[in-house]
Amino acid sequence: MALGIDGLVSGLDTTSLIDALISAEAGTQRILSTKVSTSQKLVTDLQTLNSSVAALAANATSWSTPDKLRSVTASSSASSVAVTADATATPGSLTFTVDRLATPQISVSAAMTSWSGGSTVTLVDAAGTTTEVAAGASLADLAANINAAGTGVTATLVASGVDSGTGDPKYRLQLNGATGADGAFSFYDGTAADVTGGTASDLLAAPGAATVSTAQDAAVTLWAGTSAAQEITSTSNAFADLLPGVDITVSAVESSPVTLSVARSTATATNAATNLVTGVNAILTSIRTKSAVTTTTGTDGSPAVSAGSFTGDGQVRALSAALSRAVMDPVDGESPSTIGITITRTGSIEFDATKFAAALAADPAKTQGMLADIAARIADVGDAASNKIDGTITTRITSKQSSITDLQSQIADWDDRLATRRSRLESVYASMETALSALQSQSSWLSAQLSTTTSGSST
Repeated sequence: MALGIDGLVSGLDTTSLIDALISAEAGTQRILSTKVSTSQKLVTDLQTLNSSVAALAANATSWSTPDKLRSVTASSSASSVAVTADATATPGSLTFTVDRLATPQISVSAAMTSWSGGSTVTLVDAAGTTTEVAAGASLADLAANINAAGTGVTATLVASGVDSGTGDPKYRLQLNGATGADGAFSFYDGTAADVTGGTASDLLAAPGAATVSTAQDAAVTLWAGTSAAQEITSTSNAFADLLPGVDITVSAVESSPVTLSVARSTATATNAATNLVTGVNAILTSIRTKSAVTTTTGTDGSPAVSAGSFTGDGQVRALSAALSRAVMDPVDGESPSTIGITITRTGSIEFDATKFAAALAADPAKTQGMLADIAARIADVGDAASNKIDGTITTRITSKQSSITDLQSQIADWDDRLATRRSRLESVYASMETALSALQSQSSWLSAQLSTTTSGSST
Protein backbone atom coordinates (compact mmCIF):
# COMPACT_ATOMS: atom_id res chain seq x y z
CA MET A 1 0.00 0.00 0.00
CA ALA A 2 1.39 3.42 -0.97
CA LEU A 3 2.38 5.63 1.96
CA GLY A 4 2.58 9.43 2.06
CA ILE A 5 6.19 9.62 3.32
CA ASP A 6 7.68 12.62 1.52
CA GLY A 7 9.91 14.62 3.84
CA LEU A 8 8.37 13.44 7.10
CA VAL A 9 11.74 13.57 8.85
CA SER A 10 14.47 13.62 6.24
CA GLY A 11 12.94 16.29 4.04
CA LEU A 12 13.73 14.17 1.00
CA ASP A 13 11.34 14.02 -2.03
CA THR A 14 11.12 10.25 -1.75
CA THR A 15 8.26 9.94 -4.28
CA SER A 16 10.46 11.46 -6.98
CA LEU A 17 13.36 9.25 -5.95
CA ILE A 18 11.16 6.13 -6.20
CA ASP A 19 9.71 7.26 -9.56
CA ALA A 20 13.24 7.73 -10.91
CA LEU A 21 14.29 4.28 -9.73
CA ILE A 22 11.17 2.65 -11.21
CA SER A 23 11.67 4.52 -14.49
CA ALA A 24 15.22 3.25 -14.71
CA GLU A 25 14.11 -0.32 -14.03
CA ALA A 26 11.23 0.00 -16.58
CA GLY A 27 13.63 0.37 -19.50
CA THR A 28 13.05 -3.20 -20.63
CA GLN A 29 9.28 -2.66 -20.54
CA ARG A 30 9.61 0.45 -22.70
CA ILE A 31 11.66 -1.51 -25.20
CA LEU A 32 8.92 -4.15 -25.28
CA SER A 33 6.25 -1.47 -25.80
CA THR A 34 8.22 0.00 -28.68
CA LYS A 35 8.45 -3.46 -30.23
CA VAL A 36 4.67 -3.85 -29.91
CA SER A 37 4.03 -0.50 -31.61
CA THR A 38 6.45 -1.33 -34.42
CA SER A 39 4.97 -4.81 -34.86
CA GLN A 40 1.41 -3.50 -34.87
CA LYS A 41 2.30 -0.99 -37.58
CA LEU A 42 3.90 -3.78 -39.60
CA VAL A 43 0.84 -6.02 -39.17
CA THR A 44 -1.46 -3.21 -40.32
CA ASP A 45 0.69 -2.59 -43.40
CA LEU A 46 0.93 -6.31 -44.13
CA GLN A 47 -2.86 -6.66 -43.87
CA THR A 48 -3.34 -3.78 -46.31
CA LEU A 49 -0.80 -5.35 -48.67
CA ASN A 50 -2.45 -8.76 -48.33
CA SER A 51 -5.88 -7.37 -49.20
CA SER A 52 -4.50 -5.60 -52.27
CA VAL A 53 -2.67 -8.71 -53.45
CA ALA A 54 -5.76 -10.90 -52.90
CA ALA A 55 -7.92 -8.49 -54.93
CA LEU A 56 -5.31 -8.42 -57.70
CA ALA A 57 -5.15 -12.24 -57.76
CA ALA A 58 -8.95 -12.49 -58.02
CA ASN A 59 -9.04 -10.05 -60.93
CA ALA A 60 -6.15 -11.76 -62.65
CA THR A 61 -7.86 -15.15 -62.33
CA SER A 62 -10.93 -13.78 -64.10
CA TRP A 63 -8.73 -12.96 -67.12
CA SER A 64 -6.39 -15.96 -67.00
CA THR A 65 -7.58 -17.73 -70.18
CA PRO A 66 -8.01 -16.38 -73.72
CA ASP A 67 -11.74 -17.22 -73.66
CA LYS A 68 -12.21 -14.79 -70.77
CA LEU A 69 -10.62 -11.99 -72.78
CA ARG A 70 -12.71 -12.36 -75.92
CA SER A 71 -15.69 -10.07 -76.37
CA VAL A 72 -18.00 -8.99 -79.16
CA THR A 73 -20.70 -6.40 -79.68
CA ALA A 74 -24.00 -7.31 -81.33
CA SER A 75 -26.82 -5.12 -82.61
CA SER A 76 -29.88 -5.23 -84.84
CA SER A 77 -31.34 -2.64 -87.20
CA ALA A 78 -34.80 -3.02 -85.61
CA SER A 79 -35.59 -1.91 -82.05
CA SER A 80 -38.06 -4.82 -81.76
CA VAL A 81 -35.22 -7.33 -82.06
CA ALA A 82 -33.02 -7.59 -78.94
CA VAL A 83 -29.62 -9.24 -79.39
CA THR A 84 -27.19 -10.84 -76.95
CA ALA A 85 -23.88 -12.41 -77.85
CA ASP A 86 -21.25 -14.28 -75.84
CA ALA A 87 -17.49 -14.36 -76.37
CA THR A 88 -17.71 -17.34 -78.74
CA ALA A 89 -19.70 -15.39 -81.34
CA THR A 90 -17.99 -14.85 -84.69
CA PRO A 91 -18.00 -11.37 -86.24
CA GLY A 92 -20.39 -11.10 -89.20
CA SER A 93 -23.93 -10.13 -90.18
CA LEU A 94 -27.25 -11.76 -91.06
CA THR A 95 -30.53 -10.49 -92.56
CA PHE A 96 -33.99 -11.88 -91.81
CA THR A 97 -37.63 -10.94 -91.51
CA VAL A 98 -39.82 -11.52 -88.46
CA ASP A 99 -42.93 -13.27 -89.79
CA ARG A 100 -44.79 -14.32 -86.65
CA LEU A 101 -44.68 -13.92 -82.90
CA ALA A 102 -45.21 -16.90 -80.63
CA THR A 103 -48.68 -16.86 -79.07
CA PRO A 104 -50.69 -19.20 -76.83
CA GLN A 105 -54.13 -20.52 -77.59
CA ILE A 106 -56.78 -18.62 -75.63
CA SER A 107 -60.34 -19.97 -75.91
CA VAL A 108 -63.58 -19.14 -74.13
CA SER A 109 -66.68 -21.24 -73.66
CA ALA A 110 -70.25 -20.04 -74.13
CA ALA A 111 -71.70 -18.05 -71.23
CA MET A 112 -73.49 -20.19 -68.66
CA THR A 113 -74.95 -19.91 -65.17
CA SER A 114 -73.94 -23.45 -64.20
CA TRP A 115 -72.37 -26.54 -65.69
CA SER A 116 -75.01 -28.49 -67.63
CA GLY A 117 -72.77 -31.03 -69.32
CA GLY A 118 -71.72 -34.51 -68.33
CA SER A 119 -69.63 -35.63 -65.38
CA THR A 120 -66.43 -35.79 -67.42
CA VAL A 121 -64.72 -33.40 -69.83
CA THR A 122 -61.68 -34.20 -71.96
CA LEU A 123 -58.72 -32.06 -73.03
CA VAL A 124 -56.82 -33.06 -76.16
CA ASP A 125 -53.36 -31.57 -76.74
CA ALA A 126 -51.60 -30.83 -80.04
CA ALA A 127 -50.13 -34.33 -80.14
CA GLY A 128 -53.56 -35.94 -79.71
CA THR A 129 -53.06 -37.01 -76.11
CA THR A 130 -56.31 -37.04 -74.16
CA THR A 131 -56.75 -36.13 -70.50
CA GLU A 132 -60.05 -36.73 -68.72
CA VAL A 133 -61.12 -34.23 -66.05
CA ALA A 134 -63.99 -34.59 -63.59
CA ALA A 135 -66.52 -31.80 -64.19
CA GLY A 136 -67.46 -31.47 -60.52
CA ALA A 137 -70.58 -29.96 -59.05
CA SER A 138 -70.06 -26.36 -60.19
CA LEU A 139 -68.26 -24.19 -62.72
CA ALA A 140 -65.75 -23.34 -60.00
CA ASP A 141 -65.10 -27.06 -59.45
CA LEU A 142 -64.63 -27.55 -63.19
CA ALA A 143 -62.07 -24.73 -63.41
CA ALA A 144 -60.20 -26.02 -60.35
CA ASN A 145 -60.09 -29.59 -61.68
CA ILE A 146 -58.73 -28.42 -65.06
CA ASN A 147 -55.97 -26.45 -63.31
CA ALA A 148 -55.08 -29.49 -61.20
CA ALA A 149 -54.86 -31.86 -64.19
CA GLY A 150 -51.33 -30.73 -65.11
CA THR A 151 -51.94 -30.49 -68.86
CA GLY A 152 -50.48 -27.00 -69.25
CA VAL A 153 -53.96 -25.59 -69.81
CA THR A 154 -55.21 -23.17 -67.16
CA ALA A 155 -58.85 -22.25 -66.58
CA THR A 156 -60.37 -19.02 -65.26
CA LEU A 157 -64.00 -18.07 -64.71
CA VAL A 158 -64.84 -14.70 -66.28
CA ALA A 159 -68.07 -12.85 -65.35
CA SER A 160 -70.39 -12.48 -68.37
CA GLY A 161 -73.45 -10.63 -67.13
CA VAL A 162 -76.71 -12.20 -65.86
CA ASP A 163 -79.33 -14.52 -67.28
CA SER A 164 -82.20 -12.40 -68.61
CA GLY A 165 -84.76 -14.90 -67.44
CA THR A 166 -83.55 -15.92 -63.98
CA GLY A 167 -81.22 -13.06 -63.10
CA ASP A 168 -78.51 -15.55 -62.17
CA PRO A 169 -74.90 -14.50 -62.89
CA LYS A 170 -73.34 -15.93 -66.04
CA TYR A 171 -69.69 -16.97 -66.55
CA ARG A 172 -67.44 -17.97 -69.39
CA LEU A 173 -64.68 -20.51 -68.90
CA GLN A 174 -61.46 -19.03 -70.33
CA LEU A 175 -58.76 -21.61 -71.18
CA ASN A 176 -55.14 -20.60 -71.72
CA GLY A 177 -52.57 -22.95 -73.23
CA ALA A 178 -48.77 -22.80 -73.34
CA THR A 179 -47.11 -20.45 -75.83
CA GLY A 180 -46.26 -22.00 -79.19
CA ALA A 181 -47.90 -24.40 -81.61
CA ASP A 182 -47.36 -27.32 -79.24
CA GLY A 183 -49.64 -25.57 -76.77
CA ALA A 184 -52.77 -26.00 -78.97
CA PHE A 185 -55.64 -27.94 -77.43
CA SER A 186 -59.27 -29.03 -77.87
CA PHE A 187 -61.97 -29.21 -75.18
CA TYR A 188 -64.82 -31.75 -75.20
CA ASP A 189 -67.85 -32.62 -73.11
CA GLY A 190 -67.45 -36.37 -72.72
CA THR A 191 -64.89 -39.07 -72.00
CA ALA A 192 -61.76 -39.84 -73.99
CA ALA A 193 -63.63 -42.79 -75.52
CA ASP A 194 -66.44 -40.44 -76.58
CA VAL A 195 -63.85 -38.17 -78.22
CA THR A 196 -62.32 -41.11 -80.07
CA GLY A 197 -65.76 -42.35 -81.10
CA GLY A 198 -66.81 -38.93 -82.33
CA THR A 199 -69.74 -38.62 -79.91
CA ALA A 200 -68.26 -35.96 -77.59
CA SER A 201 -69.40 -32.35 -77.96
CA ASP A 202 -66.74 -29.80 -78.93
CA LEU A 203 -67.23 -27.15 -76.26
CA LEU A 204 -65.10 -24.62 -78.17
CA ALA A 205 -67.30 -24.97 -81.29
CA ALA A 206 -70.57 -24.46 -79.38
CA PRO A 207 -72.64 -21.31 -80.06
CA GLY A 208 -71.16 -18.39 -78.11
CA ALA A 209 -67.73 -20.08 -77.72
CA ALA A 210 -64.66 -18.74 -79.50
CA THR A 211 -60.91 -19.08 -79.87
CA VAL A 212 -59.52 -15.64 -79.16
CA SER A 213 -55.88 -16.46 -79.92
CA THR A 214 -54.45 -19.34 -81.94
CA ALA A 215 -51.39 -21.20 -80.72
CA GLN A 216 -48.43 -20.62 -83.00
CA ASP A 217 -44.64 -20.61 -83.01
CA ALA A 218 -42.61 -17.50 -83.67
CA ALA A 219 -40.98 -17.54 -87.10
CA VAL A 220 -38.20 -15.65 -88.80
CA THR A 221 -37.08 -16.11 -92.39
CA LEU A 222 -33.39 -15.88 -93.17
CA TRP A 223 -32.37 -14.31 -96.47
CA ALA A 224 -36.04 -13.55 -97.24
CA GLY A 225 -36.84 -12.96 -100.91
CA THR A 226 -33.96 -15.08 -102.18
CA SER A 227 -33.73 -18.67 -103.35
CA ALA A 228 -31.92 -19.44 -100.07
CA ALA A 229 -34.87 -18.28 -97.91
CA GLN A 230 -35.18 -20.44 -94.83
CA GLU A 231 -37.77 -20.29 -92.05
CA ILE A 232 -36.65 -20.77 -88.44
CA THR A 233 -39.29 -21.30 -85.74
CA SER A 234 -39.32 -21.08 -81.94
CA THR A 235 -41.94 -22.00 -79.37
CA SER A 236 -41.14 -18.69 -77.66
CA ASN A 237 -40.13 -15.31 -79.02
CA ALA A 238 -36.49 -16.14 -78.23
CA PHE A 239 -34.21 -17.74 -80.82
CA ALA A 240 -31.09 -19.30 -79.29
CA ASP A 241 -27.92 -19.48 -81.40
CA LEU A 242 -29.44 -17.91 -84.49
CA LEU A 243 -25.75 -17.44 -85.15
CA PRO A 244 -23.26 -19.38 -83.01
CA GLY A 245 -23.16 -17.63 -79.66
CA VAL A 246 -25.83 -15.10 -80.68
CA ASP A 247 -29.41 -15.09 -79.30
CA ILE A 248 -32.26 -12.83 -80.36
CA THR A 249 -35.66 -12.03 -78.86
CA VAL A 250 -38.38 -10.59 -81.10
CA SER A 251 -41.30 -8.45 -79.96
CA ALA A 252 -42.96 -7.37 -83.22
CA VAL A 253 -43.50 -8.60 -86.76
CA GLU A 254 -40.94 -7.06 -89.13
CA SER A 255 -41.70 -7.55 -92.82
CA SER A 256 -38.75 -5.42 -93.86
CA PRO A 257 -35.36 -7.14 -93.57
CA VAL A 258 -33.67 -6.84 -90.19
CA THR A 259 -29.87 -6.80 -90.16
CA LEU A 260 -28.10 -8.52 -87.30
CA SER A 261 -24.46 -7.37 -86.88
CA VAL A 262 -21.72 -8.92 -84.74
CA ALA A 263 -18.34 -7.22 -84.37
CA ARG A 264 -15.23 -8.03 -82.39
CA SER A 265 -14.71 -5.80 -79.32
CA THR A 266 -11.40 -4.95 -77.70
CA ALA A 267 -13.04 -3.64 -74.55
CA THR A 268 -12.62 -6.73 -72.34
CA ALA A 269 -8.97 -7.36 -73.20
CA THR A 270 -8.03 -3.67 -72.98
CA ASN A 271 -9.83 -3.31 -69.66
CA ALA A 272 -8.06 -6.42 -68.36
CA ALA A 273 -4.62 -5.17 -69.38
CA THR A 274 -5.26 -1.72 -67.91
CA ASN A 275 -6.51 -3.10 -64.60
CA LEU A 276 -3.71 -5.65 -64.28
CA VAL A 277 -1.00 -3.03 -64.84
CA THR A 278 -2.74 -0.54 -62.54
CA GLY A 279 -3.15 -3.15 -59.80
CA VAL A 280 0.45 -4.36 -59.96
CA ASN A 281 1.77 -0.77 -60.03
CA ALA A 282 -0.26 0.19 -56.97
CA ILE A 283 1.23 -2.70 -54.99
CA LEU A 284 4.81 -2.08 -56.18
CA THR A 285 4.51 1.64 -55.39
CA SER A 286 3.17 0.91 -51.90
CA ILE A 287 6.03 -1.52 -51.22
CA ARG A 288 8.64 1.00 -52.44
CA THR A 289 7.14 3.77 -50.28
CA LYS A 290 7.04 1.63 -47.15
CA SER A 291 10.55 0.30 -47.78
CA ALA A 292 12.14 3.75 -48.09
CA VAL A 293 14.51 5.15 -45.45
CA THR A 294 13.76 8.80 -44.65
CA THR A 295 15.94 11.43 -43.00
CA THR A 296 14.45 14.26 -40.98
CA THR A 297 15.82 16.92 -38.66
CA GLY A 298 15.35 16.27 -34.96
CA THR A 299 14.34 18.85 -32.36
CA ASP A 300 18.01 19.36 -31.50
CA GLY A 301 18.87 20.04 -35.14
CA SER A 302 20.60 16.73 -35.72
CA PRO A 303 19.52 14.41 -38.57
CA ALA A 304 17.14 11.61 -37.65
CA VAL A 305 16.94 8.53 -39.85
CA SER A 306 13.79 6.38 -39.84
CA ALA A 307 13.06 3.14 -41.67
CA GLY A 308 9.76 2.19 -43.29
CA SER A 309 7.75 -0.78 -42.07
CA PHE A 310 8.97 -2.87 -45.04
CA THR A 311 12.61 -1.69 -44.98
CA GLY A 312 14.88 -4.71 -45.19
CA ASP A 313 11.91 -7.10 -45.31
CA GLY A 314 13.08 -9.94 -47.53
CA GLN A 315 9.67 -11.55 -47.84
CA VAL A 316 7.99 -8.37 -49.09
CA ARG A 317 10.93 -7.68 -51.39
CA ALA A 318 10.56 -11.19 -52.84
CA LEU A 319 6.86 -10.55 -53.50
CA SER A 320 7.69 -7.31 -55.32
CA ALA A 321 10.24 -9.09 -57.50
CA ALA A 322 7.85 -11.97 -58.22
CA LEU A 323 5.08 -9.60 -59.34
CA SER A 324 7.47 -7.73 -61.63
CA ARG A 325 8.63 -11.00 -63.18
CA ALA A 326 5.06 -12.22 -63.58
CA VAL A 327 4.30 -9.17 -65.69
CA MET A 328 7.54 -8.73 -67.61
CA ASP A 329 9.00 -12.21 -68.16
CA PRO A 330 8.77 -13.36 -71.80
CA VAL A 331 5.72 -15.35 -72.92
CA ASP A 332 6.66 -18.14 -75.35
CA GLY A 333 9.91 -16.31 -76.01
CA GLU A 334 8.32 -12.92 -76.70
CA SER A 335 8.51 -9.82 -74.54
CA PRO A 336 5.28 -8.31 -73.20
CA SER A 337 6.53 -5.04 -74.69
CA THR A 338 5.26 -6.34 -78.04
CA ILE A 339 1.71 -5.85 -76.76
CA GLY A 340 2.41 -2.53 -75.04
CA ILE A 341 3.47 -3.62 -71.53
CA THR A 342 6.87 -2.28 -70.42
CA ILE A 343 8.85 -1.56 -67.25
CA THR A 344 10.61 1.71 -66.41
CA ARG A 345 13.98 2.30 -64.73
CA THR A 346 12.18 2.97 -61.44
CA GLY A 347 10.43 -0.40 -61.56
CA SER A 348 6.99 0.91 -62.54
CA ILE A 349 4.96 -0.98 -65.15
CA GLU A 350 3.50 0.98 -68.06
CA PHE A 351 0.70 0.11 -70.47
CA ASP A 352 0.49 1.54 -73.99
CA ALA A 353 -3.16 1.17 -75.01
CA THR A 354 -2.47 2.23 -78.61
CA LYS A 355 0.22 -0.41 -79.09
CA PHE A 356 -1.99 -3.01 -77.42
CA ALA A 357 -4.89 -2.17 -79.76
CA ALA A 358 -2.60 -2.52 -82.76
CA ALA A 359 -1.36 -5.91 -81.57
CA LEU A 360 -4.92 -7.03 -80.90
CA ALA A 361 -6.02 -6.00 -84.38
CA ALA A 362 -3.03 -7.70 -86.03
CA ASP A 363 -3.29 -11.01 -84.16
CA PRO A 364 -6.17 -11.22 -81.66
CA ALA A 365 -5.52 -14.81 -80.61
CA LYS A 366 -1.82 -14.30 -79.93
CA THR A 367 -2.34 -11.02 -78.06
CA GLN A 368 -5.14 -12.45 -75.94
CA GLY A 369 -3.03 -15.54 -75.27
CA MET A 370 -0.05 -13.47 -74.07
CA LEU A 371 -2.23 -11.35 -71.81
CA ALA A 372 -3.97 -14.43 -70.42
CA ASP A 373 -0.59 -16.01 -69.58
CA ILE A 374 0.53 -12.83 -67.82
CA ALA A 375 -2.74 -12.74 -65.88
CA ALA A 376 -2.34 -16.39 -64.89
CA ARG A 377 1.21 -15.74 -63.62
CA ILE A 378 0.03 -12.73 -61.60
CA ALA A 379 -2.81 -14.83 -60.16
CA ASP A 380 -0.35 -17.55 -59.12
CA VAL A 381 1.99 -15.07 -57.41
CA GLY A 382 -0.92 -13.31 -55.71
CA ASP A 383 -2.48 -16.53 -54.47
CA ALA A 384 0.84 -17.83 -53.12
CA ALA A 385 1.17 -14.64 -51.07
CA SER A 386 -2.42 -14.00 -49.97
CA ASN A 387 -4.07 -17.43 -49.78
CA LYS A 388 -6.20 -17.47 -46.62
CA ILE A 389 -4.74 -20.77 -45.45
CA ASP A 390 -1.05 -20.84 -46.33
CA GLY A 391 -0.23 -17.61 -48.15
CA THR A 392 3.23 -16.29 -47.26
CA ILE A 393 1.91 -12.87 -46.24
CA THR A 394 -1.08 -14.42 -44.47
CA THR A 395 1.10 -16.70 -42.34
CA ARG A 396 3.49 -13.81 -41.68
CA ILE A 397 0.59 -11.75 -40.30
CA THR A 398 -0.53 -14.64 -38.11
CA SER A 399 3.01 -15.09 -36.78
CA LYS A 400 3.40 -11.38 -36.04
CA GLN A 401 0.05 -11.25 -34.25
CA SER A 402 1.14 -14.16 -32.07
CA SER A 403 4.42 -12.36 -31.33
CA ILE A 404 2.52 -9.20 -30.35
CA THR A 405 0.34 -11.21 -27.97
CA ASP A 406 3.47 -12.64 -26.34
CA LEU A 407 5.06 -9.18 -26.02
CA GLN A 408 1.90 -7.77 -24.46
CA SER A 409 1.96 -10.61 -21.95
CA GLN A 410 5.55 -9.72 -21.06
CA ILE A 411 4.58 -6.05 -20.66
CA ALA A 412 1.77 -7.07 -18.31
CA ASP A 413 4.26 -9.15 -16.29
CA TRP A 414 6.50 -6.09 -16.03
CA ASP A 415 3.55 -4.07 -14.72
CA ASP A 416 3.22 -6.55 -11.87
CA ARG A 417 6.97 -6.65 -11.30
CA LEU A 418 7.32 -2.86 -11.18
CA ALA A 419 4.31 -2.52 -8.90
CA THR A 420 5.94 -4.96 -6.48
CA ARG A 421 9.25 -3.08 -6.71
CA ARG A 422 7.52 0.24 -6.02
CA SER A 423 5.80 -1.22 -2.97
CA ARG A 424 9.13 -2.47 -1.61
CA LEU A 425 10.84 0.90 -2.16
CA GLU A 426 8.00 2.75 -0.47
CA SER A 427 8.30 0.34 2.44
CA VAL A 428 12.09 0.89 2.65
CA TYR A 429 11.78 4.67 2.62
CA ALA A 430 8.93 4.55 5.11
CA SER A 431 11.13 2.45 7.43
CA MET A 432 13.96 4.94 6.94
CA GLU A 433 11.72 7.86 7.91
CA THR A 434 10.51 5.92 10.95
CA ALA A 435 14.08 5.17 12.00
CA LEU A 436 15.10 8.81 11.50
CA SER A 437 12.11 9.89 13.56
CA ALA A 438 13.19 7.56 16.38
CA LEU A 439 16.76 8.87 16.24
CA GLN A 440 15.50 12.43 16.23
CA SER A 441 13.38 11.73 19.32
CA GLN A 442 16.35 10.10 21.05
CA SER A 443 18.53 13.04 20.12
CA SER A 444 16.01 15.48 21.57
CA TRP A 445 15.85 13.45 24.81
CA LEU A 446 19.60 13.35 25.16
CA SER A 447 19.80 17.08 24.54
CA ALA A 448 17.23 17.65 27.25
CA GLN A 449 19.15 15.44 29.67
CA LEU A 450 22.39 17.23 28.95
CA SER A 451 20.73 20.55 29.48
CA THR A 452 19.39 19.45 32.88
CA THR A 453 22.76 18.12 33.94
CA THR A 454 24.47 21.34 32.96
CA SER A 455 21.98 23.44 34.91
CA GLY A 456 22.52 21.32 38.07
CA SER A 457 26.27 21.67 37.90
CA SER A 458 26.02 25.44 37.75
CA THR A 459 23.95 25.51 40.92
